[in-house]
Amino acid sequence: MSPAAVTVLVLVLLLAARGPWALRRGAHLAGPAPGGGRRTAPGRPGTPRPGDDPAGVLDPALVLELCAAAVRSGAPVPRALVVVGEALGGAEGEGLARAGAALDLGADWGAAWAGAPPATAAVGAALHVGWTAGAAPGPQLRAAADVVRRERRSAVRAACGALGARLTLPLGACFLPAFVLLGLVPVVVALAGDVLG
Repeated sequence: MSPAAVTVLVLVLLLAARGPWALRRGAHLAGPAPGGGRRTAPGRPGTPRPGDDPAGVLDPALVLELCAAAVRSGAPVPRALVVVGEALGGAEGEGLARAGAALDLGADWGAAWAGAPPATAAVGAALHVGWTAGAAPGPQLRAAADVVRRERRSAVRAACGALGARLTLPLGACFLPAFVLLGLVPVVVALAGDVLG
């Protein structure tokens, strides 16, 4: 087999191996986001809000920081919850506004936060001790946001470590044939040509 034929064979094999990866990558980029897409800001279709993820769930740390800013500006806790909830909108915002309105009307803490979405429940858990003990809510909200971010960073580090271990076999399966085709096959063909020629 001539070196030109070997080169053509290697290129055909590389293109054939690349095809499925390119198709899967293109389908992933063109497909809709899981959970029906991103939540969009009012008046601007397709524009995600800050803190949104592809599943349309608000970041609990963002909600905690917004509530802390509202309380820091001097608003009482129930009013801060209502204002932040109305600004956020969606299920999380409605849950926050509903809890604030219930607390403003004198409802029990557990009844006010019943059925709250996850981002809203994080605010309720951060404010519970301060509400019952009369402590300042701002530092509690900021500390809870720091805890959420710290837990997320540790989860990302753990996922990155696990990903490195899981990628070892696929990367080896990709690079070993490429090394054989591009590094060893041309040398063997050239040596065989010299021996036979």
